Amino acid sequence: MKLNILAFAAHPDDIELSCAGTLAKHAEMGENVGIIDLTEGEMGTRGTPKKRLEEAAASADILGLKIRENLGFDDAFFKNDLPHQKEIVKKIRQYQPDIILANAVTDRHPDHARASELISESVFLAGLKKFETIDDNGNIQEAYRPNKVYHYIQSLPITPDFVVDVSDQWQ
Repeated sequence: MKLNILAFAAHPDDIELSCAGTLAKHAEMGENVGIIDLTEGEMGTRGTPKKRLEEAAASADILGLKIRENLGFDDAFFKNDLPHQKEIVKKIRQYQPDIILANAVTDRHPDHARASELISESVFLAGLKKFETIDDNGNIQEAYRPNKVYHYIQSLPITPDFVVDVSDQWQ
C-alpha cells in the first residue's frame, strides 16, 4: 500500500506528543497515513512495552492510520548503522510515502536526535539504485525517495518552518 505520509518515531508515544493532529487531519482528508515506531519504549520509566503497544494500537484507530508497525529496535541502544538503515530503507521502499515525518533533529532525549539522523540517512539511501534491499517475499525492492522529509518538534523549542492547523482534530 502506498502512503501519502509515513511518520517514524523513536518511541511509541513520540508521534502522539508531537504531530498526531497532522496525521489525523490528513487521514480525515482521505489520505493514507501510517506510523513506524523504531522501539517499544522499553527503557521508559512509565508503563511497560506491552502497555505501550496496546496504546499504540488504540492510537492507530483514533488517528485513522492505514498502518502502524514497530521495528523492535533496542530502546536507548539502536544506532545509525547499516543494519538499522536497511530496515528503514525497506519500509520506505515498501510504502513509498510522498512525505516522511521524523523525530526532531536536536532534542533533550538522545534517542530522538539519533532517530532523526537514522531516518534522514535512510531516506537518502532508499533512493540509491545500488543499495539493495529485499522485501518480505524475497523480491528485490526498487529504489525510492520521498518528495519531502519534515522533522516534528519535541521537547526543545524551535521556530517551525510551517504550522499545520489541527484545531478540528484537537479533541
